[in-house]
Amino acid sequence: MALGTVAAVSAGLALASPAAQAADPSASVAGSDSASRERAFAAASAEFGVPRTVLEAVSYSQTRWDFHPGHSSSGGYGPMHLVDAALGSAAEGRGLGEAPTPTPDPVADTLGRAATLTGLSKDALRTDERANIRGGAALLAATQKRLGLPTGQATDAGQWYAAVADASGSSEQDVADAFADDTYSVIASGASRRTIDGKQVSLPPSRVKPQTGLAGRLHLHQKHNKGPVDCPPGLDCEWLPAPYAQTGPGAGDYGNHDLAKRPVAPKITDIVIHNTEGSYDTALKLVSDPNYLAWNYTVRSSDGHIAQHLDPKDVGWHAGNWYINGHAIGIEHEGFAAQGAQWFSEPMYRSSARLVRYLAREYDIPLDMQHIFGHDQIPGVTAANVAGMHWDPGPYWNWEHYFQLLGAPLQSHTARHAKDLVRILPGFEDNQQIVTYCDDKVADSCGSQPTNFVYLHTAPSESAPLVGDIGRKASGAPSTTSVSDIGARAQTGLTFAVAERQGDWTAIWFNGVKGWFLNPVADPTAVPVRGYYVVPKAGLAKAPVYGRAYPEASAYPAGIPAQAVSPLQYTFAAGQRYAVGDLTVPTDYYRAVTFSPDTPNDHVDVVGQDRYYQISLGHRFAFVRAADVDVVPAR
Repeated sequence: MALGTVAAVSAGLALASPAAQAADPSASVAGSDSASRERAFAAASAEFGVPRTVLEAVSYSQTRWDFHPGHSSSGGYGPMHLVDAALGSAAEGRGLGEAPTPTPDPVADTLGRAATLTGLSKDALRTDERANIRGGAALLAATQKRLGLPTGQATDAGQWYAAVADASGSSEQDVADAFADDTYSVIASGASRRTIDGKQVSLPPSRVKPQTGLAGRLHLHQKHNKGPVDCPPGLDCEWLPAPYAQTGPGAGDYGNHDLAKRPVAPKITDIVIHNTEGSYDTALKLVSDPNYLAWNYTVRSSDGHIAQHLDPKDVGWHAGNWYINGHAIGIEHEGFAAQGAQWFSEPMYRSSARLVRYLAREYDIPLDMQHIFGHDQIPGVTAANVAGMHWDPGPYWNWEHYFQLLGAPLQSHTARHAKDLVRILPGFEDNQQIVTYCDDKVADSCGSQPTNFVYLHTAPSESAPLVGDIGRKASGAPSTTSVSDIGARAQTGLTFAVAERQGDWTAIWFNGVKGWFLNPVADPTAVPVRGYYVVPKAGLAKAPVYGRAYPEASAYPAGIPAQAVSPLQYTFAAGQRYAVGDLTVPTDYYRAVTFSPDTPNDHVDVVGQDRYYQISLGHRFAFVRAADVDVVPAR
């Protein structure tokens, strides 16, 4: 939800007079040029008496100033994310495969209220940036008047704290306050970016003391969570538990997760970022089905609301790799990977990042892409599983922005003169790679969206074929630009070992081959970093790689069958090198094959002495045995 509660409608804010409309500078200068959104903010600020810093910061917190043409999960439109509740309900219905139920929620219907306050049509508020921003300003000003607080372009921005909190759309005090705090942090730090549709907007940093006590005038609720919710203060979380239930007569007929005693055994080391490939309501139905599978949290797109399903001590079945499941917390994000920004909203990014920061502190998880990663980076457990692994959250998830919100920018810890390792950092908004078959029947169906990767070629030329991936195509045939084909994508934030350089081109070792990408000095798409890499031990022609770090056979006690340590189809030969992601990988196998936790030799973590390292093999990471490789400090 966005921009206020229903009481704002009754605030009695007068519609803009004809004289005020005639004096609106954007009426004559709004257009399709890059400065039009900036002018629209200035004009709406003057017309409705909202400090421009407040108006722009609220918009940034909702959409980062992008113009969404109807957010898929909530019917939210434009840079102010004005919500058409009827269309939002219809969108939810379509996601569930049900008939839409277009009954507007008056609290959520910010677009309808903005139409009442401004006299503008809903269609104009949906499609015109000037109208949309005027609508958002009108809502803020109406709330400020209702609360008996001063309006005016020159009023102290700190006096708008309650109106900003109300703009969160939440009736919960801590959630509304958290949104306001985020917004005021934008005012303090400033922001500047070119939006996805090419508009340049800048908000200079300014010193403002938010008057947090004014939020009491909203008379919001204090939230009391039921169940063992493990979320930070100020995050809109609820407990919607996944069932742990027996589904048949056998001891192994149960779902949809396993009981455990994490982080004692196994240790929690990772957080997996997923997307649901369905609506929020559909995801809740699935995670509530004992015959399906469970993950830890689901984040709603429209407002960043979070449902927790598992206690982190228990093991969800979400990663498609039992070893990763044992060590990971899984977070699903409402949306479809092939549609990208239509679903990956700013409230979603902010809520998810706040949750991940909290969990990372709680479980001592490093804030890097070797420990906080996408489902698409997880290897198959065996060679036979590789081709069927998932590819979410896909090419449109903004990893750079996400890690900025985590407080761990991917641009940090670079080393100007390092030679052996590079981190892929092409930017996001300006990095619009060709992607095809977002509709699996239509090649040209993805449109132009920012992407989070660079393509890798077999030679230093744009015309050279893309590198192949023998895990996806055993023949090693070239990868494609299809939205689901990760075989030639070097993803933002990942670190790789340099194989060669030629002019503006850099080659990295990638799934056993050289992959070339354009990396000009004047406009680099990768940055040099320090770290370590591995090479096969002297005398080994090649080193095997694995999808899991299981113990040696001698580590298994009587009654627990030893699990095969099965190499993947990838190897890397002498002369190749791969960046190290983690030198402290747990070596264990969590045995859980029966419903009852009291079953002998079950719900046991088998720990081995063999050692593994996590390496950056390709788009997906992998593991190598310490006995097979040497670790080398990168220059």
